[in-house]
Amino acid sequence: MAITIPHIEESNRTTYLPPKGEYETFADESHYEEKVREWGLSTTKEVKKQFWYKEKDHQRLVTIKGYEVYGKASECNTLIIEFQDGNLSCIHPAYLKEMQAASFGKASLSDAGDSSQSQVQEITKKDPSKEAKKAAEPKEPAQKKEKKEKPSKLELPEEKVHFTATVKQFALSWNNFNEENDEVVVLENVVVHQENPIEVGLAWCAHSKTLKKFELVPGEALEFDGKIVKKKLPKGKDVETEFIVEDPVLYKVNNPSKIKKS
Repeated sequence: MAITIPHIEESNRTTYLPPKGEYETFADESHYEEKVREWGLSTTKEVKKQFWYKEKDHQRLVTIKGYEVYGKASECNTLIIEFQDGNLSCIHPAYLKEMQAASFGKASLSDAGDSSQSQVQEITKKDPSKEAKKAAEPKEPAQKKEKKEKPSKLELPEEKVHFTATVKQFALSWNNFNEENDEVVVLENVVVHQENPIEVGLAWCAHSKTLKKFELVPGEALEFDGKIVKKKLPKGKDVETEFIVEDPVLYKVNNPSKIKKS
């Protein structure tokens, strides 16, 4: 099978926005597939490995090497893509998704091409925490909002830690990237085990291929390693009652591993 190699002039015409520091990489193939689907970049059974990066007068194939996490609740991502010449660049997931459309840039290619990198730069230069806060703030009375956030004032560890928890239920959660409901696992009695244990209470995580292998059922006790971030569970749309979570779930566990039923 022929491999597409970018011409030197294409490489020279591309404006790169390389990451400024360390970024998250994928733990394994299942983690990669989970994130790519979360960003809405692949809806097929076999998750795509290469994507088109399009500019004014050329297009190139790229792969996703990892992602940056930002926002007050660590709920926003910037992708790190690698070109075939080895160069790295940052791009917003939604913008890369737009580039995959066959119609991308055809109507106003000259205008869109000139501004493509400026749009990426604008996304990258904006204060991520302010943008995430603005997008995530619910339109509720200030008093009601403060009341909901009171139990969430925990000092969460940034590194990977050990957890114990109990499976509370399975639920459906709306994913804005691919505009469909994702299956998630809601956990209760979640405790972070460290020198000073943290009682989190409720948390959620994606019902990934890795978790499905354990055939979890409500009431089962688990222990595992993972990272925890403040990210509220979005409600599912048009779902049956059994897949609705009544209580607010304010924390998400990312990349659970070394899972054991206890």
